[in-house]
Amino acid sequence: MRENNTGELLVIATDLELELGQMKRLEQAILAVQREIQRDPKHAKLFYEVQALKLHNFYTGCERIFSLIVSEFNGGKPSGYDWHKRLLQRMTVAQQERPPVISAETAQRLDEYLGFRHVVRNVYAFDLDTERVARLIQTYPAVWQQFEQEIQEFITWLKELAANLNR
Repeated sequence: MRENNTGELLVIATDLELELGQMKRLEQAILAVQREIQRDPKHAKLFYEVQALKLHNFYTGCERIFSLIVSEFNGGKPSGYDWHKRLLQRMTVAQQERPPVISAETAQRLDEYLGFRHVVRNVYAFDLDTERVARLIQTYPAVWQQFEQEIQEFITWLKELAANLNR
């Protein structure tokens, strides 16, 4: 871990909390669109296009958190064509003095959202597989809850580390 003082650790914790706050807002937006799908099923295809973008944003938020952590503790993101996948995997292992950020199970579940984000970036929205979108939306609450809990645990670790540096 690069040299971090108490203030820097608390700033990192705050940055992570702010990003989680944005992701909480996203959670509410995803739920609102889901309610619209249930209310107006004949327009479900259009709503699934909206949900696809929101799922894209979900993984992007996860990756922002990962990027912040590796830039502060591990010197930056991996390079190469598969850096997104490698970044996700790095979050599951302790690095230097940093504990794992997420569990291997969470990483495995997030990997599907990473792959889907790539699809969203590379196809027209009307060509998206609505069954896949529906399946990802269905699993999203559990994945989000697990991710949020593990990031909260990492934030707690940061705050405890900062407190211990003050002793």
